Amino acid sequence: MSLQDHVLEDLAEAVNYRRWLAGLALPHLGDDPLEIGSGTGDYAALWRTTGVSRLTLSEADPGRLAALRERFSDDVGIVVRELRVPVVEQSSYSSVVAFNVLEHIADDRAALAGFHGLLRPDGCVVLVVPAFPSAMSGFDRAIGHHRRYRAASLRAAVEDAGLTVEVLTHVNCVGLLGWYVVVKLLRGRPRAGLLLSAYDRGVVPWLRRLEARWHPPFGQSLFLVARRR
Repeated sequence: MSLQDHVLEDLAEAVNYRRWLAGLALPHLGDDPLEIGSGTGDYAALWRTTGVSRLTLSEADPGRLAALRERFSDDVGIVVRELRVPVVEQSSYSSVVAFNVLEHIADDRAALAGFHGLLRPDGCVVLVVPAFPSAMSGFDRAIGHHRRYRAASLRAAVEDAGLTVEVLTHVNCVGLLGWYVVVKLLRGRPRAGLLLSAYDRGVVPWLRRLEARWHPPFGQSLFLVARRR
């Protein structure tokens, strides 16, 4: 099992955090969304229970692709397909969602241009990416991250792809502080266990309510919505 697969498995218990991110994306998905890098399909499962009637999932990794097909084999509202980034095909999805994918792509501008080409006019790209280059760690590099983003650098890359930014905000301000200590300073990595469970159950619900009213100037991740005009 790869490090990325181990991390996906460990983070499966971060239920409240996953619901938070899924909820941020939900209003922007439209009637025919495509998720890039669907992993284990946990976000898709949440969206299906919150009113998304049709959804296309994609993966480049053969093992995760097979697991997605098995997990959703009985769900007629979900299509699973192989897709590699940068994407060269043209399509007409209502949105392209990529959670923690763009940082894995060496040429992120080519990736964003490909996302643009997958959208219908007025469709949205919805992204979550890791924030702050100063938080770049050995773990980031080991898992295949080419970069972490500042808000300005993410906006510039998205606008270069011909997309209009509508939402750009930091997410999980407390998590960034923990990342500096646990991952960068102590050279750990996100793991299942008491610490993750306590943070997900005790901090995330409170933090979600706080950040719904106050947009912090820093956070572990950046959340972006951009539209194809």
